[in-house]
Amino acid sequence: MELPLSPITQTKLAQSFSPREGETRLGQKVRLLPGAASYMDALTQAKAAGARFAIIGIKEDLGPRANLGQGGANQAFDAMLPALLNLQSNRFLSGEECLLLGEIIPVANAAHDCQQLRQEVESLDQQVIEALTPVFAAGLEPIVIGGGHNNAFGLLSAARAALSKPLAAVNLDPHSDFRLREGRHSGNGFSYAAANGALGHYHVLGLHELKNSEANLEQLTAFGGSWHSLQQIWVRRELSLEKALSDIARQLRHTGLPVAIELDLDAITQMPSSASTVAGIPLLDAAHYVSHMARHTQSVYLHLAEGAPACHDAGLAAGYKTVGQCLAELIYAYLQAKQV
Repeated sequence: MELPLSPITQTKLAQSFSPREGETRLGQKVRLLPGAASYMDALTQAKAAGARFAIIGIKEDLGPRANLGQGGANQAFDAMLPALLNLQSNRFLSGEECLLLGEIIPVANAAHDCQQLRQEVESLDQQVIEALTPVFAAGLEPIVIGGGHNNAFGLLSAARAALSKPLAAVNLDPHSDFRLREGRHSGNGFSYAAANGALGHYHVLGLHELKNSEANLEQLTAFGGSWHSLQQIWVRRELSLEKALSDIARQLRHTGLPVAIELDLDAITQMPSSASTVAGIPLLDAAHYVSHMARHTQSVYLHLAEGAPACHDAGLAAGYKTVGQCLAELIYAYLQAKQV
């Protein structure tokens, strides 16, 4: 069976968690891709057997580096695996709902020249589309971990191809990622998706008022995009987070479109990422955002981008622990919300 990604093997799964007598870990319950004649057949079999969610890693940092940011987002998926798989399988979450699908690994990931990096991001876009379109077509909900926010373009394009509709996206992010289409990088995934028809509606939550250029804001406004700023909610307290989430969910439902839930880890205070910040939001507010959007909109995927363990001030081991635990909590917020 020819695959557009590298599947998670039983060996890698076993290396990612530690069983304990008298307990059942999520790692003992998640599903792996079954053998089949084709990738599509394997996904269809997994869906028929009870899988609802497909967990996928993207092991790249081309997009952030092409945007003149720091590398390290290629490590997020490996940081997440032990943090998630060592959690308990119990009455709140079985784990059998999850297909631990595999990893998308760029054909090239060693360029240093900006233009070459942007060309490699274009190639990665096609890999993401090829790997994700059958996942959506099989009726599975992708949970995509790692890589830069450039991968929103591939995800939105794959979903549109499979669902025959543009998507409405909500993005928790201090940056709109709606910059000029100057060559592909992590700062313009949504503007490229808007241009190719994959993005039909766009809202940014937590946009930092001084981390987006006027040209960026004008382009976003011309598209019809909207936002709640970080300063409105967490600094000036002009409205509550709960009111903002309720209004956003209402907007998304009103579009009648399938919904993409996007989250850039650099929105979270002191989270190791390509653009870490001390002036971000608490992790639990980010988890509440994911939970609320998953419960109150017609969401079809979750994308958690830009976590970069190597960017932790205390070193790589601390970064793996922090990013891994963060991602595990955000994934569980999505999974648990979908159980209701």
